[in-house]
Amino acid sequence: MADQPYKTWQCRTCGYIYDEEAGDPGEGLAPGTRWADIPADWICPLCGTPKIDFDMIEL
Repeated sequence: MADQPYKTWQCRTCGYIYDEEAGDPGEGLAPGTRWADIPADWICPLCGTPKIDFDMIEL
């Protein structure tokens, strides 16, 4: 999977964007952390929306 391009995911509720390449170090997600590697019970750090309610987007 390391050869796959990084993807970006957006919260349907508040618009928070998770970029796999950048990660979110403030949330304990190191740069390069793939969406699939984030626990299923993870929630949006801004509004608490569950991971299942994020959509992959292209910027």
